[in-house]
Amino acid sequence: MGSTSDKASGLANQAVGKAKEGAGKAVGNDRLRAEGEAQEAKGKVQKVVGDAKSAVKDATNKVASKINKNL
Repeated sequence: MGSTSDKASGLANQAVGKAKEGAGKAVGNDRLRAEGEAQEAKGKVQKVVGDAKSAVKDATNKVASKINKNL
């Protein structure tokens, strides 16, 4: 996955997870609440991965640009 798709998937999983968690709490369904918490956590990790990929790509591009200027 690219950084943008990781970020988008992460945000989507966070939103769905939060909704599941809230629904589980509202109806007293511990399994649904736990699934929501897990999905929200997965989304947070996906977003962090996407952010890290973006940072690495940006740093690589900056280094390449500086190298090309010096050639």
